[in-house]
Formats: sequence, structure tokens, C-alpha cells
Amino acid sequence: MFLNTRRHFLQKTGLASLSLLFASDTWGKNLQNALDNHQQIDAETLATSEDFWHYVQQSYTTSGSIINLNNGGVSPSPKIVQDAMKRYHDMSNEAPSYYMWRILDQGREPLRERLAQLADVSAEEIALHRNASEALETIIFGLNLKAGDEVVLSKQDYPNMINAWKQREMRDGIKLVWVNHELPSVDNDYLANNYIDLFTARTKVVHITHIINWNGQILPVRQIADIAKKQGIEVLVDGAHSFAHFDFSITDLQCDYFGTSLHKWLGATIGTGFMYVRKEKIKSLFPLFGVDDPLKDDIRKFEALGTRPFFIEQAIEKAIDFHKMIGIERKEARLNYLKNYWINQVKDLPNIIINTPLQKGFSCAIANIAIKDKKHEDLDTFLFEKYKIHVVSITWENIKGIRITPNVYTTLENLDRLVEGIRKFATS
Repeated sequence: MFLNTRRHFLQKTGLASLSLLFASDTWGKNLQNALDNHQQIDAETLATSEDFWHYVQQSYTTSGSIINLNNGGVSPSPKIVQDAMKRYHDMSNEAPSYYMWRILDQGREPLRERLAQLADVSAEEIALHRNASEALETIIFGLNLKAGDEVVLSKQDYPNMINAWKQREMRDGIKLVWVNHELPSVDNDYLANNYIDLFTARTKVVHITHIINWNGQILPVRQIADIAKKQGIEVLVDGAHSFAHFDFSITDLQCDYFGTSLHKWLGATIGTGFMYVRKEKIKSLFPLFGVDDPLKDDIRKFEALGTRPFFIEQAIEKAIDFHKMIGIERKEARLNYLKNYWINQVKDLPNIIINTPLQKGFSCAIANIAIKDKKHEDLDTFLFEKYKIHVVSITWENIKGIRITPNVYTTLENLDRLVEGIRKFATS
């Protein structure tokens, strides 16, 4: 049954296909050997093993001339995903309509099943999309809301989602009720009550960003959802940065709707994502694109996108394989370790401002810092011009700084260079 825990699923299937996955690649065989040799080591200890993560790093083709620490935007895919996409692309061009519609498109149902298992939901609740924005806007524009209905959301949400809700406000007369978080925070009651205290008899939807992309703050979705459910409020979760980043299941969140990108933390090809709609909500949610019966009870009504790059979609399979091979517990532990590794070396510098909570469970890979009396845009420029380190400057509502986001392929040498650059800028 789909309600089996995701952890059990990963343990059951995680390493079974390694020999097939990497049969002809030396780096793959080395990685398989490293996994075999580290099976008995717990995730927290393994997170600090540079010998082990060296083999993971060899799975990527990232540039040696730029240190990419903006994985919060788009993450690179491991080599096996790139190779699959290129192979499917070549196939599509041999006889496009035949290979796309009669061969590659037939892989959507097995892919739907695998994504559902990873998310711990039913395959009949997963629709494939191109990114989180498309998935979430399909939901936002598809909800049956009328003038006067209230939606609770935050000023720290992603602009595409905010703009979608503002469009509904403009066209339909719904009322947007705004949370304004003071971040960072390690107080789940404070974070949850920011939403709960705004619920009224007219609240129909609460929109929650699972992990705020600007600074990496993780919000207590389940705590908010439990109260919302008791009051008949639907729960929409923006999981653009959470899925395959840290360990959770959509079922445990108790949300009604969820949207994510897969080209971030799953490492799938650029332009992939999915939406989740609780089974009993599918019928009443209108699709974004026209279908024969917009009120039918079939998750596939949300996939009426016409011709699209099937070669990109089908390469998601290999990203799932790679993700399962590492394991979410190992991945989360490593990402937390990398964030803490660099930030602990700069947090006591004069005038440093840490915009991200460091405690486990409140953040993972993403962190944001600033330096008092210095422009964070200048730090962004300095790091790239002097050290060829790519980060991103953030100015959004009350969050200002540079966002730094390593991934599993990031080395400690990369982060040592980052620390050197921050120290030099801060003390100059």
C-alpha cells in the first residue's frame, strides 16, 4: 500500500539497482563500493566523511572554474540524469511523434508511481508539471473561491505565488491576509501562531511556504495544518525547496495541496516538478488548461499541456535512482553539516548578521548572512570577482543578505574558499 513509510521503501529498494545503474562507469563502481563499505555508519557520522562524499562529488560534471553556491535556484543533475535526458532527446528526434507519444509518454504512469512512493502518497494524487510555480499556480487559479473569502499567506512567500494570489484578489474580490515573519526563529509556536491568529470564519485557504527560499527558514507546516483542518481551512504548501532536501512525507504534513520543483533538490533535469492534490479535492479543483471535463475526479486532468519535452520528464527516473542511492537521511545530514561548517567559521566575525536559524529542524542547506554597514550586493560581487564563487544577493521584504546554498557535490575546499572571502570582505 502507498501508506508504507517512505523510509521502509528506501531501505527496501535503495541499493538494489546500483550494479545496473553504474555498470559501465568507473566512478559509479567506486561509489557503489563506498556505499557498501559505509552501510553500518550512521548518517550524522557519515556526513563528516570526506572520503565517502568524494565519490558522490564525482557523479557530477560541475564547472571547475566556478564554485556554485546557488543551488537554491537550480541544482545541477548528476551525470546519469544528463545522459538519460540526452539519450531520450536523441530518440525523440529519430521519429518524434512515434517515440514521444508511443514510447516515452508510456513511462509517465510508472514515473507517477515512483514519485508517489517517494512522497508517501497515492499515485492518483500526483500530477507531473514543469516546476513549482506551474504546479502551485494551477492550484491557486483552480480553487473555487468567491468575493470576501480570505486567504492567509506571508510576505516572505515566493513572488510568483504572491502575484498569483494578488491576481485572484483583483479579479475575484478575495481578501488576502498577510503574515509578516520576523526571522530567523527557532520558536515553532511563534511561527505557527503567526498564521493561526489570523484565521477567521471567512478563512478558506492558508498558503504556507515549507522552507522560505530567501533564508532557509523551515516552517512548522503540520502544526499550522492541524489547526486549519479543525476550522475547515484548506492547506496549500509551497514545497519548492523542501522535497528531497530533508526528510518528511507529504502525508505527514496533512496538507490538501503541495507543489514542488524537481530540478532543485532531487537533481532532476531543469524544467521538472509535480503537484499533489488530496484525492477528495481533485474533482472540485479546476485545471489551468482546458480539458473535456474540468470537474472529473482524475489527477491527469492537470497534465493537459499539449506537446512537451518528454525526454526531460522521463529522465526524472534516474534522479530518483540517484537520490535513493544516497538516502534522504544521509543527504539531509550532509547538507546540514556543510551549512554549519562554513557558517560556524564566520558567525563570530565583527558585524556579521546571521539571517538563518542554525538549529537542526529549522534549516538545512540554505543560509543567509549580511555584514552590518556593508552592502550585501557588494559582498556578492566581491565573492565572484575575487574568488569565482557564485551566490545570490537577496532583498525581499525584511530579509536582506546573500544566500549561500551548497549541495552534496560541494567540497570542504570550496567552503574554505568561501570563508576566506567572507572574512576578507568583512574585515576590509
